[in-house]
Amino acid sequence: MAELKNAKQKACEGIDRAATDLNTLSQEIWKNPELNFEEHHAHQVLTDFLEKNGFNVERKFVVDTAFRATFGSQENGCINACVICEYDALPEIGHACGHNLIAEAGVGAGLGIKVAMEAAGRPIGKLTVLGTPAEEGDGGKIKLIEEDVFKDIDLALMVHPNNTNCISSPSCLAVTVFDVTFHGKASHAAYAPWEGVNALDAAVMYYQYMSVMRQQMKPTWRIHGVISNGGTRPNIIPEKSEVTFCLRTPTAVELCELKERAFACAEGAAKATGCEMEHSYSHIYANVVSNNTLVKLYTENAENLGVKFLPENQADNMIMGSTDMGNVSYVVPSIHPFYGLQTDSVYHSHGFTAASGAPEAQQPTLVQAKAMAMTVLDVFFQGEDILKQIREDFSEDMKKNES
Repeated sequence: MAELKNAKQKACEGIDRAATDLNTLSQEIWKNPELNFEEHHAHQVLTDFLEKNGFNVERKFVVDTAFRATFGSQENGCINACVICEYDALPEIGHACGHNLIAEAGVGAGLGIKVAMEAAGRPIGKLTVLGTPAEEGDGGKIKLIEEDVFKDIDLALMVHPNNTNCISSPSCLAVTVFDVTFHGKASHAAYAPWEGVNALDAAVMYYQYMSVMRQQMKPTWRIHGVISNGGTRPNIIPEKSEVTFCLRTPTAVELCELKERAFACAEGAAKATGCEMEHSYSHIYANVVSNNTLVKLYTENAENLGVKFLPENQADNMIMGSTDMGNVSYVVPSIHPFYGLQTDSVYHSHGFTAASGAPEAQQPTLVQAKAMAMTVLDVFFQGEDILKQIREDFSEDMKKNES
């Protein structure tokens, strides 16, 4: 279709024209790392940029550091496509997950789509650029889901940088954080240790129980934790200890089973040491369910731009962590591809922080912005026919993941 081809070209040209400004935006976020729900500078620079470029911007949307920027309309049955930005950083190591690049790619894609929509000369869809804070643990997207932000959205896209591999349909696990507190009884550790109940012993036993459980875990499950409080002084029997574990599985259904086993380990440690136990779970980040039709469209566009993806048989064996984008993928058809940077450092490391702020990160990030823009334009121009297939895929995926 000549009109679609022309629209994609216009989108890519628009992104190229804005390349310097997009890099500046990314650098502003990278140089000013902000933690969960504290991303005030990132919120400001992103919303200022979008407003300057003609979007209708809603600042402090639902939560103080979220935003919604829109262009176009859903009148006459037009499709509403959502491009998602993240921009929170990690404690001490800054943008070691490359969220500055995620924001750049999302805003860049939005800008390219808007250019193509204006060039079309007729209504072809509605575009939503959604700023989602606090992905690193506090579930900003979950809060937006709870407020029905996605109820009028037909599909959602975002991309995530990786160290070397481009993966169109990554395996992102479901996760919850399991916090356990053991309560014992303090006593002098030399004078009368028999009067104490050692909460640190309970924490150590619990940690060991969880480690032993790994032998019988499925190879796709993950557990990892820390003893965050083991007492105050060595001559005092610790009366309180605290342990935090992340529990991860390929699906939310499997996560329920792992939670039961983790609870049994904690309960056993408490009984063995005579401690009392209290526990809590964080919200669950669901596994990412990649919509097959959207993946195919995105992959074709990215490959046309020169992206080389990891072969499917290798990608299937790679686990990419967890994200609250998984929760979005249970609400609307979604994709969350990973793309490679020129670094050997894995994310959540100092090396990846450096890579996400390096000049070499710009070209692959702009390519991803273009691939997302082209994918949204595919859906806009193919309309109800392609949307019907996307929704059928989504329905089948939900049946599989809820069984």
